Amino acid sequence: MADFPLNLIVSLPAFLLAIVLHELAHGYTAYLCGDDTAKRAGRLTFSPLAHLDLVGTIFFVASSIFGIGFGWAKPVPISVARMRHPLRDEVLVTLAGPAANFAQAAAWALLLRLVVWQPVAHIASGSLLEALVRFCAFGVLINVVLMVFNLLPIPPLDGSHVAARLLGFRELGLVERMAPLGFIVLLLVLRSPIWNGVWSAVIRPIALWLMPGPAGL
Repeated sequence: MADFPLNLIVSLPAFLLAIVLHELAHGYTAYLCGDDTAKRAGRLTFSPLAHLDLVGTIFFVASSIFGIGFGWAKPVPISVARMRHPLRDEVLVTLAGPAANFAQAAAWALLLRLVVWQPVAHIASGSLLEALVRFCAFGVLINVVLMVFNLLPIPPLDGSHVAARLLGFRELGLVERMAPLGFIVLLLVLRSPIWNGVWSAVIRPIALWLMPGPAGL
């Protein structure tokens, strides 16, 4: 609890940027593929207010108490039927969000490498440099988490759209119809050892690969 204000201050800007650019990547890629639904809905904007989800934001603030700082945004409206090549373009639009998160994680890691000119253990506690290290490290971590989380093949996450196409399902809107069941499965996965395994085997190694030296993971 004592670290809650610092956790929130450090994590909020990186979190907002992560979810805004994730949704923008979906919407803008769809626009390039011929679907202007997101543009007409006013979602092709950098304003966080257009993308924030009330429950996702509350969850982010609450989880920041425990130093996690994880939440979500409102999905950008997409109409696959309006795209020029629906089956192909849906996969491109789907992968654009996680790709944007990976690009952000790499950018935060590069910034971290530029500011960390001494071992992390030697940085004075409470110093401006420590706050900057925390800020950059969280930018890496939250984007890796969002990338991997969204690639899970569970409706309505991004990975489910890709999985449906790889498995040969050609029916448009199938993933959306499976979303209610998918939410239940997702909650069970997050509360099971499966998510711990994903964290240990995928998220943590990617974040450590990007970040220089021990950065608190």
